[in-house]
Amino acid sequence: MAEYSNRNFQLQSLFNVNNKVALVTGGGSGIGLMATQALAVNEEKLERVVELYNKWIPGEIIPISADVTDKASVQKLVEEFSSKESYLDILINNAGISTGRHDPEPQDSEKLRGSLFDTAEDVSDWDDIFRTNVSQLFFVTTAFLPLLQKATEREYSWSSTVINITSISGIVKVSQHHFAYNASKAAAIHLTNMLAHEIMTSQQRIRVNHIAPGVFPSEMTANESDGKQKSYIPKAKYEQTVPAARPGKEEYMASAILFATTNQYMNGQSIVVDGGYVLAAGSL
Repeated sequence: MAEYSNRNFQLQSLFNVNNKVALVTGGGSGIGLMATQALAVNEEKLERVVELYNKWIPGEIIPISADVTDKASVQKLVEEFSSKESYLDILINNAGISTGRHDPEPQDSEKLRGSLFDTAEDVSDWDDIFRTNVSQLFFVTTAFLPLLQKATEREYSWSSTVINITSISGIVKVSQHHFAYNASKAAAIHLTNMLAHEIMTSQQRIRVNHIAPGVFPSEMTANESDGKQKSYIPKAKYEQTVPAARPGKEEYMASAILFATTNQYMNGQSIVVDGGYVLAAGSL
C-alpha cells in the first residue's frame, strides 16, 4: 500500500495528462498557445503552430478552424472534432478580444462624459466583445458536454474538465481604461460559476473552473507576435504596476493549466495568476 501511495505522489503522476484529448480555442498564440504547449483563430496561425511545435511536444496538435461566436460553426466544430476523437478530456475556452482605451477625467462631469460616452465604442462593439468573451463560453462548453462526459466515463479516477480563461480585469474594481472588456470578463467569471453549479447538480462528473491571468505576453498585451507566434513585453513596463515587478512567464501559465486540469477535487473555482496585481488593486 505504501509503495502504491508513494507512486501517486511522483510528479509524473500528479500532473499526468498523457493520452488525454484536449481542445483549446484560440490556441494559435498567447495564452492559448501556452495552454496548447502545456497539454501536449486563424488557420494560418494554427498551421504555423503545428509546424513549429508538433515535433517538440509529446502528442499531436491538430488544427481546426471555427468561429466560436457562431452557434452553427460551434456545431460544425463538434462534428469535425467527433470525426477525429470519440471523447474530450480537457476543454480550454481561451478565445477573446479586447477593446479601445478610455481615459476618464472624473474632476468634471462634462469631461467625464466626453472621455466615456462621446469616445466610447458603439453598442455593437460591446455586443461583439460580449459575444466573443462571454457567450461563446456557454455555447462551446454546452455543445461539448456529451464528449466531456464520455471522457469521464472512460476512467474512474478522472473527471473531465473545462477551463475558461478569464482575466483579473473581471475581478478588480478599477476600469483599467476599458469598461466593456472588464465587464465582459466579470460576466465570464459568473458564467463559469453558473455552469459549474448546473453541471454539478445534473450529476455530471465534469469540472468547470477558470483561470484569471494578469499580465502575460500575448498579442492582446503586446499588440504583436513573432514568427513563432510568441509575444514579448518588457519587464520595465510593469515594474511599478505589478507587485512582482514583471509580467508573467509562459511557464507560470503552463503550471496553472496543469494544476487546474489534473486536480480532480476542484470545481467552480478561480485561479488567479497575476503577480499580486489584484491584491494591490483591490477586488470587487
